[in-house]
Amino acid sequence: MRITFLIIMGVERPSGRRYFHIARGLARQGHRVRLLALHPDLPSCTQRRFIQDGVEIWYVGQMHARKAASVPTRFGPLDLLHVLSSSTLGMIWGVICSPADVYHLGKPQPVNGMSALLAVRLLRRQPFYVDCDDDEVRGNRLPAAWQRAVFGFWQGLLPRLAAGATVNTRHLAAKLADAGVRPVVLVPNGVDLDSFLAPPAAVLEALRAALGLGGRPVVAYAGALAMQNHPVDLLIEAFVPVSAALPAAALLIIGGGEDLLLLRDLAVRRGLRDRVYFTGQLSYQAVPAYLALADLSVDPVRDDPVARARSPLKLVESMALGVPVITGDVGDRAELLDGGAAGVLVRPGDAAALAEAMISLLRDAPRRQALAVAGRARARGYAWDRLAETWATIYRRF
Repeated sequence: MRITFLIIMGVERPSGRRYFHIARGLARQGHRVRLLALHPDLPSCTQRRFIQDGVEIWYVGQMHARKAASVPTRFGPLDLLHVLSSSTLGMIWGVICSPADVYHLGKPQPVNGMSALLAVRLLRRQPFYVDCDDDEVRGNRLPAAWQRAVFGFWQGLLPRLAAGATVNTRHLAAKLADAGVRPVVLVPNGVDLDSFLAPPAAVLEALRAALGLGGRPVVAYAGALAMQNHPVDLLIEAFVPVSAALPAAALLIIGGGEDLLLLRDLAVRRGLRDRVYFTGQLSYQAVPAYLALADLSVDPVRDDPVARARSPLKLVESMALGVPVITGDVGDRAELLDGGAAGVLVRPGDAAALAEAMISLLRDAPRRQALAVAGRARARGYAWDRLAETWATIYRRF
C-alpha cells in the first residue's frame, strides 16, 4: 500500500519524530511511505528529497517559524503570509506528484488542511485521515484572536471530514468520539529502542566533566522551551528548595525554544545562576547522551487541556535510557508510568510537591535503581514498530 503523510514540521523536530518513526514502522511492514514535510530552515536545506530508513522524505516548504538556532525566529505578517501560501502550494504540488492509496495529515492545521481539501479531496477525489496529537489552539503560541480562530476552525473541521483519525491520548480520543468522528485509533508516542541508548561510560564522564557536572547529582529536562505548553518555569521554581536541600545538585535543561532567554533570566533571579545549565538546541542524535547524564528527569505540567492532550516523548525516552522520571498526574501519564510503578507522579502545577519528589528521589539511590529497571521494561511496550502496527489498523479497508 502507498501511504503519503502531510506534516507541517521537519522530521527532526520532536513532533516530527512521531511521524517519521510511524512511517518507518509502516515501511518495515512492506508499505511504500512518503512524507511531505515543512523544513525548519528551508534556505539551509541542501537536500530536499531523500530516503531515510526506507521512508521517502520531501521537503516542500518552510515551517511557520525559522528554527535554525536555540531561539526560533518569527516571521513578520507579510513574510508569514508568503511562507504559508508558498508552503501550501508546495504541499499541494507534492500531493499531485504523490499518487497514493492513503493520505494522512500529521496535525490538523491550515497548510496541510487546505492541501488535503484541494489536492486530495478535490483533485484526486480520495478520502484522507488525520492525526491529532495536541490541542492546536492552546498548544501553539497564537497571540491574536484571529489566529486562534483559524487554528480552531481547522482543528474542528478536518477530523469531521476525515475517513478516520489517529490520536495520541485518551483525552483526544474522547473529544473526537464526542464530535462523532469514527473510527478513532489511539497511538501514543513511543521510543526508538535501537538508537535511544546511553553512550559508553567514558564518553559520559568526559561530557559530564566538560559541562562542569562531575560528581554532582543531576536533574534533567529535555524538550522545547515554550512555556505556553511546557511550563519549565514551574521546574525552575521547584528547583529552588532542591538547591537549598542539596547544594551540589544541578539542573540540566536540554533543548531550545522561544522562552530560552526568559528562563535563563528566571534562573538568575531565583539565585540559581550556577545551578541551572542550558544546553541550547541539540540535534536529536545528541539528546540521549545528555539525558543519560541525569540521575532523574522531570516533565513539569499543569492540569490543563494542553497537558491532557499530550503524550510526552520525554518520558518514554527517559525511561528507555533507565533515567527515572517525575511528572504530574495528568492525562495518560499515570498509565504510561504503570500507576507509579515505573516513575513518580505528583500533583500537577504544584512546585512544592515537585521539589519534594526530586529531593526524595535524589536521596534514595535504591529507589532510583528500581524505577530505572521498571522504566526500561515499560518503555519496551512503547517501541515505535509496535505502535506502527496499531496505527495501520486505521486503514483496515485496504
